[in-house]
Amino acid sequence: MGNCCERAGNFFGPQKNTNVRVSLPAVCFVWQIAMIILFGVFIRYDDESDVRLWIQHKLDHNITSDIENDFYFRYPSFQDVHVMIFVGFGFLMTFLKRYSFGGVGFNFLIAAFGLQWALLMQGWFHSLDLTTGKISIGVESLINADFCCAGSLIAFGALLGKVSPVQLLVVTLFGVTLFAVEEYIILSLLHCRDAGGSMVIHAFGGYYGLAISWVLYRPNLHLSKRLNGSVYHSDVFAMIGTLFLWMFWPSFNSAITDHGDGQHRAAINTYLALASSVLTTVAISSMSQKKGKLDMVHIQNATLAGGVAMGTAAEFMITPYGSLIVGFCTGIISTFGYLFVTPFLERVLKLQDTCGVHNLHAVPGMLGGFIGAIVAAAATEEVYSREGAFVLQCSVTKSENLVINCCFFVLPSFANRSVGTQGGFQAAGTCVSIAFGLVGGAIVGFILRFPIWGDPADDNCYDDEVYWEVPEDEETLPPVLEYNNHMIHKHQDISESNFSVEQS
Repeated sequence: MGNCCERAGNFFGPQKNTNVRVSLPAVCFVWQIAMIILFGVFIRYDDESDVRLWIQHKLDHNITSDIENDFYFRYPSFQDVHVMIFVGFGFLMTFLKRYSFGGVGFNFLIAAFGLQWALLMQGWFHSLDLTTGKISIGVESLINADFCCAGSLIAFGALLGKVSPVQLLVVTLFGVTLFAVEEYIILSLLHCRDAGGSMVIHAFGGYYGLAISWVLYRPNLHLSKRLNGSVYHSDVFAMIGTLFLWMFWPSFNSAITDHGDGQHRAAINTYLALASSVLTTVAISSMSQKKGKLDMVHIQNATLAGGVAMGTAAEFMITPYGSLIVGFCTGIISTFGYLFVTPFLERVLKLQDTCGVHNLHAVPGMLGGFIGAIVAAAATEEVYSREGAFVLQCSVTKSENLVINCCFFVLPSFANRSVGTQGGFQAAGTCVSIAFGLVGGAIVGFILRFPIWGDPADDNCYDDEVYWEVPEDEETLPPVLEYNNHMIHKHQDISESNFSVEQS
C-alpha cells in the first residue's frame, strides 16, 4: 500500500515550491467573500435571537422573562466547547520543537473558516425552511458548528507539519462537507444517539486524517526527523492544551443534550471516565520504561481517551462505575497505541501520524460508538422507567437546530424498533462514520497530491520558517566562551574604573 502511494507521488511530481503569497490570500479572500454572499442569501436569526420573533415566541409560549431564552442555558456550554476548539486543540498541537506557530496558528485558521462553512452545511441538512429557503441559527447552532470543526482539527493532527495552509483549508472544506453528510445519515436517517460525538466527530475525524496522511505518504520524511520531536518548553505548552481539553470535556459531551437529568448524567459520566484514564495512562507509561519514567506524549494524549470513548454513551445510564471502567480500559488501549501501534503503522502500512490521532481519536471514538451500541441494547424499563426510556431511546432533528430527544417507540418511521435493534443501528452508525472518514480521506488525499498547493519538501517539514516569519533566537554561547567573554568585560570594567581614578 505504501508503494502504491509512493508511485502516485512520483506520478504527480515533486512539491517543493512553498511560496503561498498568491494562493493563500486568493483562497482566503475568495472563500470569505463566498461566505458573506451565502450567509446573506441563507442565514437568518432564529426565534430566540431575532427581536421580533422572540417577542412573538414569548407570547405564543406564555414566557414572561427573557431568562427563559435558550442562550442562558446553552451559552456556558458553548463557551467551554469554543475554548476547547481554539485553545485546547490549538495548544495541544504545539509539542513540536519548531512548529508551535503552525500548530496553534493553523488551528485558528481551520476553525475560523470551518465554523462558517459548518453553519451553512449543517443548516442545509438540518434546519433549512423549505417554504422560505432560509436557515435559522441560534446558540445551539454555534455549538454544533464547533463540533463540526472538531472533525477537521482532528484530521489536522495527523497531517501536522507536513502540509501547507492552503491544503489545510481544502481539508477543512471537504471535511466539514463530509461531516455534515455522515452526521445527517447517522442522526437523522439511522436515528442514532451520539451526544458527545464518539462516532460523528472522533471516529470520522480520526480516520479522515489517517486516510489523507496515508495517501500523502512521504518516503523521505526521515530527512526532517531532527525536527519531529519536542523540547522542554514545547511539551509544557502542549500540556496546557491537554489540561484545557481535560477540564472542559464534560461540557463537550453534554453541550447539546436535553436539559435535566440527561445533561447532568453526561457531565458526570465524562468526568469519571477522564479521571480513570489518567491513572491507567500513568501506570502503563511508567511500566513501559525500564526506570519507570513517564513519557509526556502519553500524558498529553492518552489521558483524554476516556472523554472520547464516553461520548456516545455519556447520557445513558451506564452507571458511575461503568464510566470508570470505560476510562480505565481506553487509557490502557490508547497508551499501548502510542507505544506499539503507531510505530507499526508507520513501518508496515507507511502511515505517518504526527500527533497519534489513531490512538486518541480514531480507536477510542470507534470503541465509544460500540460501547454506546452495547449500552443501548442493554437498556431496560427497570433501569430507565417507561418515561425515561421514552426520553432516552431516540434522536430526531430539531426544526431549527440539530438534536432533540424523544422516543423512537412513538415515531412511525421506527415505531417497532426494539432496544436490541437500536443497538444494532448504533453499531451501524459507527461503521458509517469510519467509512466516510476512510473513503472521503482517500479522495481528498489524492486531490492534495497535485503539485499546486505549496506544501513543503520531505526535508523541510515540521518547520515554522516555511510559512511564518520567525523571530531570531537569542544567540547562546558555549560555557567556556561565555566565561571568557565575562572575564573580558570584567577586565574592561576594571580598566575603565582605574582610568577614572587617575583622571580624578
